Amino acid sequence: MPKASYKPTVLIVGAGLGGLMLGALLEKIDIPYIIFERTSLIRPLGSAISIGSPILALFQQLGIYDELINSSLRYNHIAAHKENMEPYPLQDFTPLQELTGYPQYIIARPVLYDLLLRQIPAHKILLKKRILTISEDDDRVTIYAFDNTAYQGDILVGADGAYSVVRQKLYEKLKKRGLLPKSDDEELPFNCTCLVGQTDYMDPDEFPILKNPCSQVLAVRGTDLPYSWLVFTTAQSTCCWMVIRHLSKFTNKTALEEKFSRINMNKEKNSEWGSHAAKQMCDETRELRTPIKSDEDGYLSLGDLYDRTPQDRVSKVMLEEKVFETWYYGRTVLLGDACHKVNPLGGQGATAAIHDALALTNLLYALPSKTAADIKHLFSCYQDERRPKAHATFKNSRLLSHVLRKDNVGKMARMVSTNMPTWMWRIFLAKAFGNRPQAGFLERVEIKGTAHVFSSPSMDKARAVYEEWKERMRVIHHSV
Repeated sequence: MPKASYKPTVLIVGAGLGGLMLGALLEKIDIPYIIFERTSLIRPLGSAISIGSPILALFQQLGIYDELINSSLRYNHIAAHKENMEPYPLQDFTPLQELTGYPQYIIARPVLYDLLLRQIPAHKILLKKRILTISEDDDRVTIYAFDNTAYQGDILVGADGAYSVVRQKLYEKLKKRGLLPKSDDEELPFNCTCLVGQTDYMDPDEFPILKNPCSQVLAVRGTDLPYSWLVFTTAQSTCCWMVIRHLSKFTNKTALEEKFSRINMNKEKNSEWGSHAAKQMCDETRELRTPIKSDEDGYLSLGDLYDRTPQDRVSKVMLEEKVFETWYYGRTVLLGDACHKVNPLGGQGATAAIHDALALTNLLYALPSKTAADIKHLFSCYQDERRPKAHATFKNSRLLSHVLRKDNVGKMARMVSTNMPTWMWRIFLAKAFGNRPQAGFLERVEIKGTAHVFSSPSMDKARAVYEEWKERMRVIHHSV
């Protein structure tokens, strides 16, 4: 296995999907790293994730493709309905097989998380590490945790989510120096809140929809109510579900908390988040019907799914949307939701975080030295490659999320999506799934499909170093 020429020590804050993928890739090239997670127990939450050609070649390179596919279900279309269960035209994803060489799959987020977690040696993930402060000089970066421990490295990666502590500390420094763009100092906006969860095992004999060899992706678009909801069947005979509440306008966490506190000033529990808020939203939406048919009363309700979902798998979250302008400074760089948060209804957030980790690792593999100048250049190349793609992902995700809204924008989006000619839909899919990078430091996987594949400068840099290494090994082998 080829190793990186220079081995900077990488400190990764955040054990989410992006942080774990970064660790799994660094493991392949023997770059030292540690992952710091603020919680005392890793408990992945969430609903389902759509995966396909943008990351499947990478999983083949990592040797975990078969396990990924065996834990997933292929899906061919999204079946959307009105509240009265009248169907909309199907959204067909079968052209992707021809265009990219891969179909689309649905996997439960906790299952994907567990697969990536198993690629990381246990001693390289430190729990209960809440970051207190960060210091940096020309040669090293140091993080200090609340438990009075300190860790030094050459590079600090903030992969700690939408409300990243690493980003907060980085931006505080930049703001004091007058280097922070105004937009980066503004809070994350959102116009949806979301309830997510996954049921326990459901008997396919009792629920025949689970016998289908393909995942059933079912959506209900709110018309009279401010809600939309989705259900995904999984390879584990469970149902992942999402319930979205559409707000009348964009807001932010601070504004919503202040409003909620004023309304509930005399109540003991006045948080818009947490288990109490999740239960309240469950109570408000229990009676809403899903498209899953039931022999007893026609259709399963959301309440039927809630009752089959353990309470610790239910969470209420905000669907923030923002791409930050500043992704790095000094020896600190951001990854995933810490620098670009997109609406999950586009199904591209996890893929974008994985692509960040891949681009960063490709560049680290080709890093000529650990000097501050070379690291700054690496970060600049990383941002130049990934930020335009993050903006494209942001726009696509927002466009797809509009389809579920009941306002005029939503009506227009539904009209366009349901009346789009097949040839135009194929062009959209080819462009949306054109970013299919690979690890340049691992054996290349054959490019499939008829659609054009976008270039990846970071992959090309790593590939050049890798091919040079292979040539050296070949010469050595023949000279022995």
